[in-house]
Amino acid sequence: FFLSCQEINEKNTKVQFEVSGNCIMCKKRIEKSALLSMGVKYASWDIPSNKLTIIYDPRKNTLDSIQKLISDVGHDTSLFPAFDDAYNELPICCLYERKINYSKEKNPQ
Repeated sequence: FFLSCQEINEKNTKVQFEVSGNCIMCKKRIEKSALLSMGVKYASWDIPSNKLTIIYDPRKNTLDSIQKLISDVGHDTSLFPAFDDAYNELPICCLYERKINYSKEKNPQ
């Protein structure tokens, strides 16, 4: 999986990681869920590369928690695959090709 991390200052860290999706609707959903996470100040998801760039305060939140919130809305991240229930509720245009499917019973979360 892909993860890039850069400390900006003592409060903020810039991180980039993979989030699966297809379109502008995915972009809005992914960015919104990231920005709703405590401590996230910036979120931008790039459609062609499927890379999400965030700036967050690691004293207020963890990268695991941020990625978990994104997976909860139906998008696989580099650390957490979305549950099948959440993925299946996405609009048709947002149904990206998944590497693996997870039911609640099988998800390693």
